[in-house]
Amino acid sequence: MRQGIWLWVWLTLMFSVGELEGAERPETIERVKASVLGVATHLRTRVPPVELRATGFVVGDGRHVLTNAHAIPDGGNMKDFERLQVIVGRAGQPGLRNAELVARDREHDLALLRIAGPPMQPLELRAEPPIREGEEYLFTGFPIGMVLGFYPVTHRAMVASLVPIAMPATQGAELSAERVRRLRRKPFTVIQLDGTAYPGNSGSPLYDPRDGRVVGILNSVLVKRTRENLLKNPSGISYAIPIRHALPLLRQVGVDKRQ
Repeated sequence: MRQGIWLWVWLTLMFSVGELEGAERPETIERVKASVLGVATHLRTRVPPVELRATGFVVGDGRHVLTNAHAIPDGGNMKDFERLQVIVGRAGQPGLRNAELVARDREHDLALLRIAGPPMQPLELRAEPPIREGEEYLFTGFPIGMVLGFYPVTHRAMVASLVPIAMPATQGAELSAERVRRLRRKPFTVIQLDGTAYPGNSGSPLYDPRDGRVVGILNSVLVKRTRENLLKNPSGISYAIPIRHALPLLRQVGVDKRQ
């Protein structure tokens, strides 16, 4: 009888905790969406003039944005009068702000932008405690760019594994120059997710559904060059770079404001 009572109490508590965690998600997503923006280039003579290249999110003092470095064109690759900008505003009602690249980390494919205009609400970053396999997170971004309009989309993903960014080759023919460089360095660990991300999700924040703190940055482009370069078809596996690798960029420009 006593065991039955304790079982009932335990199930009631577990159900209540599940309800509370589920209730937190809509508020967390709404708060995070206000800090998520599009990273784009603008050229008046192009059709359409705005080309969305990736997702980014506001950090630090509210005037800086983290995204993927591969989404930021080098100066020599930009056409005359083409400008780097971010797309901000409420869903379906985008506005543009000028942006400039202030720091880049090619090793981890990360970039830090400074944006014009008033500060926005930054997201908090969580480098500790480290994430664990089986934990569940959310990521918000623009999975197919502007095709269906400026509406951020949120996906749910479990941490499927923590894996090295580069895999050893079984034969010499598999070695590319980039893969050799990564294997010579100590390969760092990336987050493998069971959620599906698309090209426009590059730079999306991977965050805790309970409090919105960011633990990683979506990036499949960099990882797949060294882990899946022999696959003829995309695997559909998504990856994220742990947020701790972005902290040196924030310290470099003096906007590391973790709580």
